[in-house]
Amino acid sequence: MNEINKENINEDNSKNNVLNDSKADEVSSEAAKESIIVRENNFISQSPHIWRGISSAKIMYIFFASLIFPSVAAVYFFGLRALWVMLASTITSVVVELIIKKARKKNFKMDGSALITGLLLALTLPPRIPIWMVVIGAAFSIALAKEAFGGLGYNIFNPALAGRAFLAICFPTFMTQWYLPGNSGIDAVTSASPLGESFVAEGSKIAFYRDLFFGNVAGSIGETSAMLIIIAGILLIAFRIIDWKIPLVYVATVVIMSLIFGEDILFQVMAGGLLFGAVFMATDYVTSPVTGLGRIVFAIGCGLITFLIRRFGAMPEGVCFSILVMNGFTPLIDKYIRPKPFGYVKPQKAKQAK
Repeated sequence: MNEINKENINEDNSKNNVLNDSKADEVSSEAAKESIIVRENNFISQSPHIWRGISSAKIMYIFFASLIFPSVAAVYFFGLRALWVMLASTITSVVVELIIKKARKKNFKMDGSALITGLLLALTLPPRIPIWMVVIGAAFSIALAKEAFGGLGYNIFNPALAGRAFLAICFPTFMTQWYLPGNSGIDAVTSASPLGESFVAEGSKIAFYRDLFFGNVAGSIGETSAMLIIIAGILLIAFRIIDWKIPLVYVATVVIMSLIFGEDILFQVMAGGLLFGAVFMATDYVTSPVTGLGRIVFAIGCGLITFLIRRFGAMPEGVCFSILVMNGFTPLIDKYIRPKPFGYVKPQKAKQAK
């Protein structure tokens, strides 16, 4: 009886094992099907996989909102003529990008990048530049400096600065005609920019510094008010839209060079487009290095070239071309300045350890 019971028990156990195996196979097959479905419905991209909860479009629009500060100053100091320049540049940028996207059979998304390019270009232009030149510059920025390289994320040079450099080379006379704030009518009074050789400051030095700080000087429509540019920069850093290293190191480099050559530090910092370029142009995600150390090297290069052009160059201002030159060095900086992987051991030391 015991032997019969043992045989029956063994048979029951074997049946249970078969049933369990078959159920396990069914479960595994269902899990495999689910995993296949998951793989088909989800696309795994390259690292990093941590999302901060902010999209590129949102970043663009926050950055665009920060440009309201210098834009308001432009209209306040240079009148409605500055507003027409900004509108012409931004509208042209959006329209040209739309046309090129349709021609390339690509989807056009209003992510704000074209608006930023157009507005940045406008803020670096003289207040009474002809509108048709503004349209040409904006079209060049989008068509050749951005879309010709593949669109957003693929351009080598800052599009707005490339457009400004193009206008400066093609129309140097119109790009160096500056007007005093508050003279926006037909009989507007021309004046030299503070960095020009013919410029002579009137009044006391403190009054001149005050004018530079608030923006009551001749210059590009969005680069004159140091106060509003600094406020916009602080907000962008607080929202973590830009990295503080680039503007701080950029300006600090110019300060150090000014000390070495005996230049007026406050004048070199607040005059021209140094603060505007350091906050809005040099911090461009696409055309600046990705590592912290690389950004410091990039900013030092921008500061050195800016000061050298101002001091020894034929042009009074060097911000535009200094950033464009360092844009060209960005791939090289990213190649040779890389963070050390955690736990990395050089091959030679690894062999010695064995």
